[in-house]
This record gives sequence, C-alpha cells and structure tokens, in this order.
Amino acid sequence: MNLIQKLKIWKELRRLEARVRQTPSPSTFIDLGQVYINLGMHERTLVLADEGLALFPQSAELRKLRRFAHKTRLNQRIRELRASLAGSPRAEEYRELAGIFLEIGDLESVQQVCEECLRRFPSETGVLLIQARAWLSTFYRDLSARAGLTAVSQLRHLVRAEPRSEVGHRLLAEVSFRVGADRIARRHVDELYRLEAVDAEVETMRDELGDPAGEDDLESLFHAVERRGALTRAPLFPSTRGVAASRRSNDSFDRARAALVQVTRLEGVRKAAYIRGSKALVRGDIRDSKDGFLRISRVVARAAQRAARRMDIGSFNKGVVDADGQRICLCSYGEVLAAVACAPNAPTDVILDELQELVAGSLAVGSGRDA
Repeated sequence: MNLIQKLKIWKELRRLEARVRQTPSPSTFIDLGQVYINLGMHERTLVLADEGLALFPQSAELRKLRRFAHKTRLNQRIRELRASLAGSPRAEEYRELAGIFLEIGDLESVQQVCEECLRRFPSETGVLLIQARAWLSTFYRDLSARAGLTAVSQLRHLVRAEPRSEVGHRLLAEVSFRVGADRIARRHVDELYRLEAVDAEVETMRDELGDPAGEDDLESLFHAVERRGALTRAPLFPSTRGVAASRRSNDSFDRARAALVQVTRLEGVRKAAYIRGSKALVRGDIRDSKDGFLRISRVVARAAQRAARRMDIGSFNKGVVDADGQRICLCSYGEVLAAVACAPNAPTDVILDELQELVAGSLAVGSGRDA
C-alpha cells in the first residue's frame, strides 16, 4: 500500500468517525467497524461495537460485528501464546491458552493444551480445573456419561490437591445434584458451608437435598441420564431471585406452549416438541421420552451442532431430515430445540420459519434468567 492509498484510507476513517458522532445509527457503526477491520484495528473494532450496542442494543449486525472482532482478537492472542510456548513454556500461558479455547468452544484444543501442560507441570491445578470445565460443557451439551464421569474424576483430583477449592466443590455439588447423586452433592454442599463459600444457590441446593441416606452409584446415574436424554434436575435459580426467575421461566414455557399449539395447526404437522434443558412440551401421538421422533430429533440436532463446531462453519440452527419413515423439521439454539414430524408434502419452509420464531421467542423471554 503506497502513501497515497494510506492517506485516502485515513481520510475515509476520519469522515466515518465524524459521521458516527454526528448521526449515530447501526449502519454508521458498521461502516466504521469495517474500516477498522481492514486496518487490523481489532481492539478498536471491539470498543466501537460495544459503543454501538449501548445505543442500539437490538442490532443483530452490531452483535455480529462484536463477535467477529472478539473472535479475531482471541485468535491473535492464540497465535501469540503458541509462539511463546514454543520457545519457553510457562504454566500461566498454558492456562490462558486453555481458557481462550474454552471460551470459543474448541473443547478438543482445550484437552490438548491441558494435557501438554500437565505433562510439563504435573502440579498445575489451574489447567485441571479448565479441563474439567471442558468435560462438563461436553456433558451438559451431549449428556454423555463418559464426559460427565471424566469431569467428576478430574474435579475430585482437583479437590484432593486443593481441599479448599471452592470452585471444585461447587462444580461437584452442582453436577451431582443435577444427575440425582444427592448424597455426594450434599457432601460437597456441606464442604462449601465449612469453607464459608455459601450463596443463595448453595442454600437452595441444601434445602432441596435435605439429609439423603445411603450411597450413590454415580456411574449408573450418569448412564441413566444418557439413556433418558434428560438431566434429573434443571439448573437452580438462587432463592433470593427464585420468585422472579420462576415467573420468567413459567412465562417462557407459557409462550412456548401457545406457540407450539400454533405450529401443530400448520398443514401436514403430525407431532411437535419443544425441549429446553431437561424440560419438554409435546403435541401429537407421543407416548413417552423414548418416542422415535423425540430420540431422532435430539440425536440429529446434537450431531449437527458438533459437526458445525468441528468444521468451524458456525452453528447448526435449522434443517430437515427424513428418518424412520417420517420427515422431521428441526430448529435448535443452545439448549433449546423445537421439532416437528410432518407429512412429506408439508410446507417445510413455513414450518421451519415457525419453529425459528418459537425458539427465538422463548430465548428472548428467558434471556434474563440465571442458569
């Protein structure tokens, strides 16, 4: 790039910066952000996107700009850390690198970095915690018994090495609570009380657990969750916000229920389901959680999400699959899945649009919720 080209770009940059100040709108912020990106000013792009979202919080384009700038900045930091680790490895840089991979959802890279760090620094518990969090993320996403049991094993290793690890005891209490291992969960809740690391969520867990008797077969409980395709308990709401949270949750499901009824009235629809975490709403001839339509919907949605992440092509949102003698329309985002079994000649485009509205609407209602 010669001097004249640089001067033209900087002149355009100054013009756009003045335009953002004088007539702010999502489009002016986007135009300026694009110039920042072209100049490699990713930190400034991130700041600009935050400023734009403060003024226009509903702008999808500004959110997309922020995500791109944030991901670009993280990728740049990944390259810097990899170069540094190739020269003089340090445990804190392994921790930072693993944490970045965890943030962007690259769980395979998290495991690779953590394993390499533990080979070099066997007593480094920081990456052990990050590795356990990665396995927990896989478990909560896929309900894989292997992932859950591996996470528990690593968290137990962590609390043996650091008996006063509040995070370790909290994560063990939560995952045990959610799979139904009440005795184990109560032990870690009691340990949090001993460490004076109690908040409203821990109090709520203790109140719900009571004083369970006997021992828990953790392996069997995790495999039961995998077979059912649902956790024993949903995430807790802290008791200090329980009423408001419950109201938001009920509002979310009331709206989802009404929207699901509308979906079932579309031409050719035979069955419909809305699944959020461990809760589900169903319409049509669905007898139980083992129904083939529900099983196929869950499996296909998870497989598509995993494939999209692995191939770095964004995330799976909606699609159509022919399976088990029926046509199934799917729309999923995060832990929310809406699905319909319909006739081969049904208007799938219309159905997918309705499912997308159902999922988006329920997420908007529940967006203030603490999980």
